[in-house]
Amino acid sequence: EYFLPLIKRQEIADKTWAFWFALPRRSSAKAGYYPFSFKAGQNADFGVGDVRTFSIASSPNDHETIMIAVRRLGGSDFKKNLMTMPIGTKVRVQGPLGDFVLPKKSDRPIVMLAGGIGITPMLSMIAWATEEKLPHKITLFFANSSPKRATFLKELEELQAQNKNFKFIPVFERIQKSLLNPQPDTRYYLAGPPGFVAGMRAILDEAGMDEDNIRTEEFSGY
Repeated sequence: EYFLPLIKRQEIADKTWAFWFALPRRSSAKAGYYPFSFKAGQNADFGVGDVRTFSIASSPNDHETIMIAVRRLGGSDFKKNLMTMPIGTKVRVQGPLGDFVLPKKSDRPIVMLAGGIGITPMLSMIAWATEEKLPHKITLFFANSSPKRATFLKELEELQAQNKNFKFIPVFERIQKSLLNPQPDTRYYLAGPPGFVAGMRAILDEAGMDEDNIRTEEFSGY
């Protein structure tokens, strides 16, 4: 486990905030070794009074900080603590965890379906793939109720400009089967609220997509 200080918080969309935590410095004894390292798309447990799991939205290549994003602030004590704790307060972080990561092979196209705050692990994967110049061909459908509710739009547009293998499709309505046009040779990544993930999964199941080619990550509201 790690105790990481909160160094910044910022509203990044309507009712959505991002939080940055400073990472431990690299050990001078080991070149290239960082005390906290993770794969793009993984998550970690954050302890602020109680413990919640959050996907890391930043790239593993950022060795200075990790960033998480939270939607619908208010209500839970956890989110109130995040919003009111003084900058510099250390938070217990355990991880990294999870296997919602890019495949090593780039032999099949990848379609990512993100709903709302489900964009966080996908942003990490896309940023990392862009920085590493990976050959993976990725198409992202990002669903939100309105542009003002959509996080990281500018960042995703910039990544599309930098990465010829990445196509970004923002969607401000319900994603329909006709828009997806599911293909059997494609890997699908689904992340978002449980209802969104279930809806996308139903479309893929109805189209006969192979279960082995579908990965999911659900984001329950806290």
